[in-house]
Amino acid sequence: MSRLSLFTPLGLLLALPAVAQDLQPLLGDPVPGLSPANLALFEAGKTTFLTNLLESEGAGPIFNETSCAACHNFPTTGGFGTRAVTRFGIAAIGGNPFDPMAAEGGTLRQDQSFDPACAEIVPLTATVTAMRQTPICFGAGLLEAVLETDILAGEAAQGGLGLTGFARSFAPIEGGAARSSRFGWKGGPSTVMSFSIDASLNEMGLTSTFLPNENAPNGDAVLLAACDSVADPEDAPDLGGFTRIERMTHFQAMLAAPPQTPKNGMTGATLFDTIGCADCHTPGYTTGVHSIPALSGVAIQPYTDFLIHDMGGLGDGIVDGPVSETEHLTRALWGLRHRSDLLHDGRANGGTPAQNVHDAILFHGGEGQASNDAYVALSGSDQALVQSFLLSLGQVEFDFENDNDVDRFDWFFINPSFTGPVSSYTPDDAEAISDIDQDGHIDLREFGLLQRAWTGE
Repeated sequence: MSRLSLFTPLGLLLALPAVAQDLQPLLGDPVPGLSPANLALFEAGKTTFLTNLLESEGAGPIFNETSCAACHNFPTTGGFGTRAVTRFGIAAIGGNPFDPMAAEGGTLRQDQSFDPACAEIVPLTATVTAMRQTPICFGAGLLEAVLETDILAGEAAQGGLGLTGFARSFAPIEGGAARSSRFGWKGGPSTVMSFSIDASLNEMGLTSTFLPNENAPNGDAVLLAACDSVADPEDAPDLGGFTRIERMTHFQAMLAAPPQTPKNGMTGATLFDTIGCADCHTPGYTTGVHSIPALSGVAIQPYTDFLIHDMGGLGDGIVDGPVSETEHLTRALWGLRHRSDLLHDGRANGGTPAQNVHDAILFHGGEGQASNDAYVALSGSDQALVQSFLLSLGQVEFDFENDNDVDRFDWFFINPSFTGPVSSYTPDDAEAISDIDQDGHIDLREFGLLQRAWTGE
């Protein structure tokens, strides 16, 4: 079969059998199957997510950014960001526990203010600081919908794995029974709404009926009174009857999960399991019943157990409730391909994507040390296979450029792959991102999907 033109006759494509596998959503797309009403809420929520909050609307007086998208913006709205925030405190010493310096505005520094006189600093008496990277929001509602029983079953099964992770119980800020944390580097919010409420106050300075009290600059109530001119709570319903926080929650809750390409069969995935990484980065779940029907009964592969683990030297020195200086929540790995700075503080950075993945694994200590050692014991070629698998998490189908679209620049790499049944590709081959039905061949079936995936000129 000759290489194909993007202008192959449509009639030829229509004559083909049905494609075995449909396209996965792009990063930033809504979850498939939303009702028209929910899709409208998603789009309205995205607009709110992108819109800067004005001081007159409740931003500040101290804050990190004035819109969600100022941090969650790569490779598209709802994603990662290059923005990092600072945590601080006084390290435990001489029998004294960690001091979060709450009276001085700790542990989170809000590094911006509309009035320079109210600018917050890291107190000189702080003995520990840590940077925290912006996490993704993709798939947030699906993570919320993971069954509590599945998380607790994973916690109970650890005995045979030599692990001691625990589920952090967190009552939703908006009300409801306590359940396992789903978000945050140290755990914390267990619902998307709680995440929005918490971030609105602590990152933008927006008070609500749930968290009605402003953060005082370095704990100084006098400065707060001088700098804050908007009555609390600040978040009020709009003409549609929804508050800003509710709008932002709609958008985040209905963001699709990051794609994974190829979806299965990579040798690196088997090695990832064999060396014990999957013991904490649990691959798959099926979501339970959710108030948004499109989030119910969905098979997902986030690669997390939602448990708090001791990570040894990978710890950040900050205590958060029951979570110690060396402990972190197992991060969901989906979407990893698009992140250039890996781990909570971005310490694995500066190299190629594969090198950054390699370095991130080597930073694992504590309960991750055994898997670290097992990875080091692999041959270089097997390590490369593990790296390739991890970089499939977030890989968009046909997107050779890794820029979350499919256009003529990707076509330059895709075109030579269309050889029909005369060639056979494995999931480990670079060409596999074009073998959507994973039958080993890239042919007219894939070409039909490529036309649908095409986002460029």
